[in-house]
Amino acid sequence: MLRIFLVPVLVAALLTRSETGVLMGVVVFGLAVLTDYLDGYFARRRNQVTKLGILLDPIADKLLTTAAFLSLVELGAAPAWMVMIILGREFAVTGLRNIAAGKGIIIPASNLGKGKMVIQVVAVFLLLLSRSFPILETPGIWVLWLAVVAALVSGFDYFQRFWRDWNRGSGVSRAA
Repeated sequence: MLRIFLVPVLVAALLTRSETGVLMGVVVFGLAVLTDYLDGYFARRRNQVTKLGILLDPIADKLLTTAAFLSLVELGAAPAWMVMIILGREFAVTGLRNIAAGKGIIIPASNLGKGKMVIQVVAVFLLLLSRSFPILETPGIWVLWLAVVAALVSGFDYFQRFWRDWNRGSGVSRAA
């Protein structure tokens, strides 16, 4: 829930368009990413993975990355078309997961999806930091390209697994 509450703080910090605001945005984004990591780490370590957590965690991730990417477009730090591909994948996979959840099927995050999230986080950090350190702009755009590719590949993987498992009735967890 903390990540969800940090989203408006992130947007407010970034859209002040000052160097201090952007650096504050980097700190807020970093805090949100850290809470995501710690939440998953402790949930797995204590074996407290819940259906609610499986459903809410990706929503919190999507809100955070959507806010960051849209702010980067507004700041002129990321091309809108690249961000739209990434966000389109996010909404498509969320829709797929919601349809599956309505049928009692929980689709857990895949390793490709987790890797995509890591690449997105690195891209956001680099692009935000490039506002104060222009030398990071080119690496940030290259990592953003990787994020676009990872979004497409992992999105395809989610849909492929969903249809394969839906047709076979295996591989996805059926809710009790």
